[in-house]
Amino acid sequence: MPPAPFGIYIHIPYCLQRCTYCDFATYEQSQILPPDQYVELVLEEMNQKLSSLQGRKISTVYFGGGTPSLIPAPLILALKDGLEKRGLQISSEAEVTLEINPATLDRKKMDLYMAAGFNRFSVGAQTFDDVLLKMVHREHSAEQTRETLRFLKSEGVNYSFDVLFALPHQSLDGLKRDLDEISVFDPPHVSPYCLTVPEGHILTKNRPLEDDQLEMFDLISKRLLQLGHSRYEISNFAKPGFESKHNSLYWDNSEYLGLGLSAHSYLHQGRHGVRFWNESGIAAYQEKIEGQKGKIFQNPIEALSEKQFEKLEAHQALTDFCHVTLRTQKGLSESLLEQRFGSEVAQLVCENLAELQQRGWVEMSSQVWRLTEEGVLISNQVFAALTYLSNELPKLGPSAP
Repeated sequence: MPPAPFGIYIHIPYCLQRCTYCDFATYEQSQILPPDQYVELVLEEMNQKLSSLQGRKISTVYFGGGTPSLIPAPLILALKDGLEKRGLQISSEAEVTLEINPATLDRKKMDLYMAAGFNRFSVGAQTFDDVLLKMVHREHSAEQTRETLRFLKSEGVNYSFDVLFALPHQSLDGLKRDLDEISVFDPPHVSPYCLTVPEGHILTKNRPLEDDQLEMFDLISKRLLQLGHSRYEISNFAKPGFESKHNSLYWDNSEYLGLGLSAHSYLHQGRHGVRFWNESGIAAYQEKIEGQKGKIFQNPIEALSEKQFEKLEAHQALTDFCHVTLRTQKGLSESLLEQRFGSEVAQLVCENLAELQQRGWVEMSSQVWRLTEEGVLISNQVFAALTYLSNELPKLGPSAP
């Protein structure tokens, strides 16, 4: 039996400029430590936390940000090498992804990455409309996006393309022009994201109405399906064989370890698993890592304060299971539900699903529940109906990761 999937996420929080909509733990490059100092902190974090994982085979490595391609390539390679130097084994079939922004990748960097085993690139393009790019403080231009995509396509490498929609002043015709551009490049993977900002944010003004946003997403789905993509997760479309293995870890209840500023992790510890996370401010992260320098922890959680981890309770694990499985085309399997949470809980969930089926939001085939097309468009309402509190569950039966 092959080893269970296990992923590593490494956060690189450097940006040319913070986008107006961004709520990630990132910094403009002039407002954070020099990259070499930050990388030393992450390497020290590896020293402290990877002891218990020695010999573990890694199936995915994902460098996210921020803009990882913004810092010198040798520093990224030092982090990847650091995993194996500390006893982890990166599988020869591992998916190794680097997030990049247009105009931050050149021939020299590409040669270094490819030689080091990187085999997937995720492009933060967002839109081909220069006015919209400037409005959300994206530093690149549409033409720089085209140049980057031409380069990746000419190299024949696996890459993904992020497209942002429902931006202020964005029209359906404007989105159609973006989709026309995407069709020209025909990328193997596309991730469309609806702009999400809190109420009162400057970008809430002049956005398309909710019905128009739904029409935009429907248009994106239809165009990508015409290009030979399938929607394997609500916000992810791919041609056969090009689904993101790393992102799939999050939806398949697989384990992953996050390293670096604000990185999150999930391990199968305890009955229902444990989530934990690093400090979200660079000063606090630096203080924590430097304050524990030289220490080696037999469990990554031992390096954290009580405010930095959460042992999942039954109702939290069940809610997570329902939400993430229904996000995917694989769907929610009744047999897996019963295996993990017992027959009484499975019956409760299936009764709730049956009510949603009557509304036309979910459908069931071969004992697997999936969102309908309408359900995809109003998925937040579906997930709200499948969110459980501790006092709503019968006594749990068996449970397994």
